[in-house]
Amino acid sequence: MKTIKSKFPVVPKLFIFMLLVTGITFANSSNFTEFNMTHRMMMLVIQLGVILFAARLGNIIFDQIHLPGVLGELTAGIIIGPYLVGAISIPGFPNGLFPVFTEQFPISPELYGVCTLASIVLLFMIGLETDIKLFIRYSAVGSLVGISGVLVSFFVGDFLTIVFSKMLFGVSLGFFSPSCLFLGIVATATSVGITARILSEQNKLDSPEGVTILAGAVIDDVLGIILLAVGLGIISASKVSGNVDWRHIGVIAAKAIGIWLTATIIGLLTSRKIGVLLKWFKDRSSISMMALGFALILSGLFEEAGLAMIIGAYVMGLSLSKTDINRVIMEKLNPIYSFLVPIFFTVMGMLVNIKLLSSKNVLIFGFVYTLGAVAAKIIGCGTPTLFNNFNLRGALRIGFGMLPRGEVALIIAGIGLSAGLLPPEIFGVTILMTLVTTLIAPPVLVALFRQDVSGVRKPLAEEKSPRLIFSFPSVETSNLMIDKLFSVFESEGFFIYTLSQSQKIYQLRKDEMIIGVQNKGSEVEFDCSKSEAPYINTAMYEVLAEFESTVKELRKPIDVEAIAKRLQAQTTGVGLKSNLSAYISKDTLRPHLKGNSKNEIIDELLDLMNQRGLINDFKAARRAVYNREESMSTGIQFGIAIPHGRTDAVQKLVCAIGLKPEGVDFNSIDGKPSQIFVLTLSPETASAPHMQFMSMISQALDENGRKALLECKTARQMYEVLTKSRQPGKGKFSIIKQ
Repeated sequence: MKTIKSKFPVVPKLFIFMLLVTGITFANSSNFTEFNMTHRMMMLVIQLGVILFAARLGNIIFDQIHLPGVLGELTAGIIIGPYLVGAISIPGFPNGLFPVFTEQFPISPELYGVCTLASIVLLFMIGLETDIKLFIRYSAVGSLVGISGVLVSFFVGDFLTIVFSKMLFGVSLGFFSPSCLFLGIVATATSVGITARILSEQNKLDSPEGVTILAGAVIDDVLGIILLAVGLGIISASKVSGNVDWRHIGVIAAKAIGIWLTATIIGLLTSRKIGVLLKWFKDRSSISMMALGFALILSGLFEEAGLAMIIGAYVMGLSLSKTDINRVIMEKLNPIYSFLVPIFFTVMGMLVNIKLLSSKNVLIFGFVYTLGAVAAKIIGCGTPTLFNNFNLRGALRIGFGMLPRGEVALIIAGIGLSAGLLPPEIFGVTILMTLVTTLIAPPVLVALFRQDVSGVRKPLAEEKSPRLIFSFPSVETSNLMIDKLFSVFESEGFFIYTLSQSQKIYQLRKDEMIIGVQNKGSEVEFDCSKSEAPYINTAMYEVLAEFESTVKELRKPIDVEAIAKRLQAQTTGVGLKSNLSAYISKDTLRPHLKGNSKNEIIDELLDLMNQRGLINDFKAARRAVYNREESMSTGIQFGIAIPHGRTDAVQKLVCAIGLKPEGVDFNSIDGKPSQIFVLTLSPETASAPHMQFMSMISQALDENGRKALLECKTARQMYEVLTKSRQPGKGKFSIIKQ
């Protein structure tokens, strides 16, 4: 103990003491050798703890020598696995911490179950990160990459086995012999998880090469599973009758492709409804957990249908990638991802038995087979891209990106080994090929992406979106406006994400609406589509008005009691609507207003809503509208005025619209009389889609809309003009500098 005390600090000494006590306890236990449930769970817990430490250490070491961390995790798995250090006897664990479970499969079902869960989380997160527009854009070339890579790899693997069969087995084998078929199928597999991890670390998942690799890998995996099903069908049919039932095999292939395509299409078409369902849980953590639940269920259904679970996980992630909650899910699942994924890659390394590679003939064949597998993927996957706008660098990136075999190859080879279709030494060949392709692909891929050079011949024709720029007197004012703007957008149901804290780049998402925001000093810049510009204009106009009101209020003494009461106000949710007919009715439309001044117009419209029972407290509602007018006039331009206010005198957004063709002075920003008046009230302590409503109004009241509305003689005619479907024209009000 003196030696221990002199060499180790207190914490390691305590750790060693705990290990010794644990070892003595298990050594003296009569139940130690019995693999009961408690013992197996104890082993699983300790194994996971060791794996986490080993994975992290390997990741750090490889990162220090400028190699991908995933390689460190794989290498750590090989070292601590059951074929090396893991099987060494230590006190309390006579068979080692990672004893060989069976000759067919070295790790325990419990540990492999955790690994399976990790692979589902990995592919689910990869699907969430996929740019669906680029994915669809590159789905055609991705399909070519996947199909070509599978066909070339299968024939190369099968052919090389035929050539070396005399040396390996002492007899010449045919094309449809089990060993030839399985080595051909193993060569087709692509480990999308390993490549995606590298692409994610290099921020290249959404690049043309990255999306093509992901699309190709999905096709590759589906075809690999189909080939596996076909191969097993051929072997089974040959054993029974000596003939191949091609009709049955065709049914298997059609079923696999049909399930995958159907699930993907349904997922993409129903993604918005799935998102709405998940948002019903409200809490972001609950949303993420339920999304993972969907991924697990779909993964299980895919496995039940004869496809790989990882394909189902990717399909669910891909479906949710186009929703506004995809980053919420990624953010909340990141701790689970950080916990499980290193375990996955470390366990993959633990499956490698390098002791099987001692035979000269096996080493020779393994070397040739590995070279063939490498060349087949690079040529088979890279060549089609040269005819689809990719240059040689892009083709090499895709070829090497499709190179790693990883878990898919090991799973297929394991099936062959467990079924007795692959001898152990040939299984060792598949391990060698898997190990080499997995180890060489990441550093080469990193080197190919290190130089920021395009992999396509012609730059992608990107859809130009308007950049809306708002200038403010100072940086401080700009920062205040951003905070207020985000608060307004959140009240409208948007999810706000920080893409870069240092560069102040943000993203606002709601349903399929995606708005980019960047705070550049004293300017705020928006990236959006043309249809979203009125939305932003309305939001910024409201923020400016509220900002002016806040400045005025700050000059007054603060009523602490009133603030305290507001903090205790109960909030009720209000559902968002999608068209004007959900907010207006003929009862609150008046084609001929009697008022001749701003105040008279406002009172007349408020009275109209009050008569219809839409206002609980008329005085409070009137006060809210007039307070809003004091901060900044709501007379805009083109003869439109939008008086409004936030008050709990209403329970939801309510609206009244009136016309005064002769015009009334409303202090409009263009100095002209207002003829169309849209008065709205929104609850103060509840979410209400005020901006969404005003955005729809601004599009409905374009030049043609205003003209048609002013010609209306009845409320019914007004209703038809406002709710009929048509493309908005020019003439929307704007306060932006473009």
